[in-house]
Amino acid sequence: MNQIRPGRPAVAPRPVTAAPARTPAVRAVLRPRTPAVRAAFPPRTPVVARLLAPLLTFLLALGAVLAAAPAAVAVDAGVRSVARALRADPVYVDPAMRAEFSKAGERALERRIEDGDRAVFVAVLPRGSRAGRLLDELRQSTGIAGVYAVRLGDTLYARADDTVLPAATVRHAVAAVRTQALPRQLDAFVRLTLRSARGSAPASWGLGADEDGPLVPGLLVSGAFVLVLAGTWAVLRRRRDRRERARADVLDTLRAVAEEDLAAFTEQLEALDFHPAEPGADDTRRADHERALDALDQARSLLAAALAPADLRGVTRALAEGGHSLATLRARRAGVPVPDRRPPCFFDPAHGPSAGEVTWAPPGAAPRSVPVCAADAALLTAGEPPAVRTVPTALGRRPYWEADPARWAPWATGWYGPDLAPALLTGTPLAAGLPHHAAA
Repeated sequence: MNQIRPGRPAVAPRPVTAAPARTPAVRAVLRPRTPAVRAAFPPRTPVVARLLAPLLTFLLALGAVLAAAPAAVAVDAGVRSVARALRADPVYVDPAMRAEFSKAGERALERRIEDGDRAVFVAVLPRGSRAGRLLDELRQSTGIAGVYAVRLGDTLYARADDTVLPAATVRHAVAAVRTQALPRQLDAFVRLTLRSARGSAPASWGLGADEDGPLVPGLLVSGAFVLVLAGTWAVLRRRRDRRERARADVLDTLRAVAEEDLAAFTEQLEALDFHPAEPGADDTRRADHERALDALDQARSLLAAALAPADLRGVTRALAEGGHSLATLRARRAGVPVPDRRPPCFFDPAHGPSAGEVTWAPPGAAPRSVPVCAADAALLTAGEPPAVRTVPTALGRRPYWEADPARWAPWATGWYGPDLAPALLTGTPLAAGLPHHAAA
């Protein structure tokens, strides 16, 4: 209620209503403007507090947004800068990582990608960003479908457009090089992805380096030179296409043979019919069975990621390890001594670990002792030829030791190892592709 002060006319108190709109007279009373009126109507503390609290909240929120904005802008600007560099060249190295990745190494990797003519992008950056978001932002900023690999600190991350390379192949390629160090890791990853990636390199690569050079003026002046370059490029492109088709055919053939190996191992594993809860099963038997399953899974994964004949070495090495686990489990169930680790049967490594040795000589070469499984040993004892593994060759299916060494040497080395394979295969055509550091 208003107070009546001496010397001023009395003002009748007005009842307070909850009317939604106030008349000008009421606004004049509630908002005194002259000093005298302000003195008569001092501000009420609760109203000021109610007005000040939202204002302070707003200012604090605004300050938080402004404080976070520079960081977000910096991240966006950094991604845009990397994307701008990748549109001009396939490899970008952050200055902070230059001690780990030299300019010479960067240029060598760029040449490999450019020669492969595929949209493969590589960025070497310091740790501190979320890999998934960074890969997505790089892809959006460049606007180019391709394979994107980012080395963050000491970890490699990668993704690719499905039209360029399946996600499973990218994951297998990253897993295959995960333990390698710079710059060998990135070189190996690029080699693996170039072999299966589809499409072609972006036309923008190399344009930034031509701004100050004489190449563009020279091409504009000499039309004949342009025609020569175009013809040369067309010839080289056709040759590269033929090589790629031939390489794809070779890999398909190798995959088919490796699939036969996987099928044989799977059949042996299923024939054993081991159950972890069966009577007599203990931790040692279950461990043997688990190792055999792991070997099968590893072989399948490596085969799915295989991009070159050399990748078959890991597939057959895993199957050889799995074969030893099966032989150990089989002996434990039969109650006989666990066999020593032995190489696979020479005549067909898919037969499993050997049971003994026989003397054998390839045509025109010296005899040597070779490991043999029990079934092939029985055939030889009976005067019958062993069950030899054959593979596709230019002359039809032939024993694997007569196959092209450039294609089949890694497959054989995985079964027998780099030391034993040359000793077993000396004097055969396949030996030409093996490391000859073992005694013949």
